[in-house]
Amino acid sequence: MPRAVYVLAIGIFAMVTSEFAVGGLMPEMARGLGVSLAQVGYLITAFAVAMAAGGPLMTVALVRIRPKTALMMLFAVFLAGNVLAAVAPSYRVMLVARVVSGVASQAFFGVAISMAVHLSRPEVRGRALAVVLNGLMLGTLLGLPLSTVIGGQFGWRAAFWTVGALTVMAALATMAGVPDLDRAGDGGGNLRQELAVFRNGRLWLALSTSTFIIGATFAAFSYLSPILTEVTGFASEAVPLLLVAYGAATVVGNHVVGRLADRHTARVLLAGLVLNALFLAAFALLAHLRVPAVLAMTGVGLVGVTMNPAMAVRVQRAGNPGPMVNTVHASFITLGVIVGSSFGGLAIDAFGLRAPLWLGAGLAVLGTATVLPELGRAARKRQRPVLGEPAQDKAVTCGGVRT
Repeated sequence: MPRAVYVLAIGIFAMVTSEFAVGGLMPEMARGLGVSLAQVGYLITAFAVAMAAGGPLMTVALVRIRPKTALMMLFAVFLAGNVLAAVAPSYRVMLVARVVSGVASQAFFGVAISMAVHLSRPEVRGRALAVVLNGLMLGTLLGLPLSTVIGGQFGWRAAFWTVGALTVMAALATMAGVPDLDRAGDGGGNLRQELAVFRNGRLWLALSTSTFIIGATFAAFSYLSPILTEVTGFASEAVPLLLVAYGAATVVGNHVVGRLADRHTARVLLAGLVLNALFLAAFALLAHLRVPAVLAMTGVGLVGVTMNPAMAVRVQRAGNPGPMVNTVHASFITLGVIVGSSFGGLAIDAFGLRAPLWLGAGLAVLGTATVLPELGRAARKRQRPVLGEPAQDKAVTCGGVRT
């Protein structure tokens, strides 16, 4: 595994820590900016929408630039967004800061994942993606508690200064430890060629699978705190420890999926969706019982966002490993976050705190329908020799990924 892959994960960790910072500092930010909690909540929405809509546009602007140079430019934009957040004198300035940070974050994900693929040998690309995406898992495990503790001790602005410092360290590590790939060598640089792959129906099906997986998971994750305190009966002081356990489960699951993603992509995705639906349904049914609720929550951590390596492998095989495909994929993942969290909130208003868990289970079941065609396609390819047809190898190589 190239060491540069681990360096790329540091940058993603910084991005995710900034993304989660507002969620852990809502009361302090509301008081500091003189706004309501709901208005601070809109900062989270603005960040997510900026990621989903602005990330691909930023990637288009960088498509002709060498990947390492693009990463350094994105670090600079992201740093500017967090510094602006740290010194924001008003809510409007803070809103602009979160939009700037969100756009840079999404584009960074796309370029970093593309670089990880091109830096790794074909047989370990699933593992390489898992390593890079460990930045996301560790951001879930450590980023939110870190920003919450720093904000609580030194003020909410200190949390954004800390993210800025992390960004500088990640940029310096990237400058020293990531090779300067030739844009022409990774199949990029041609916008028309990058966009042409989106005519492939298999790619859109793979993208929709990712939205369902993340939507199902975030329908539950977005409301774990009130569910655990008001339904399960835990004290609020216990919730951070429970969330650390959830985050630890995502790190373990990400490692396992990374090992299996290359050879068993569709099967891993189907198993993850089925298990996620079962865990979410069990959580909804048994949320009033502490031990079963914690076990079900941990199960969601093991098979939810941890599907990311398999999701990325499938999307790249259906499209290509270029930064545009990876950034659009990240936008579909962000769409899942928006769908899960927003519809989960509506479900709570209508049916109570268990409703988001049932919603997540339903989204996971719907997601299985988007994986079955891929499994059927693979089964037909395996049956060709049995049916007397010539076993022709119609595999196509796109940027080194065999499809």
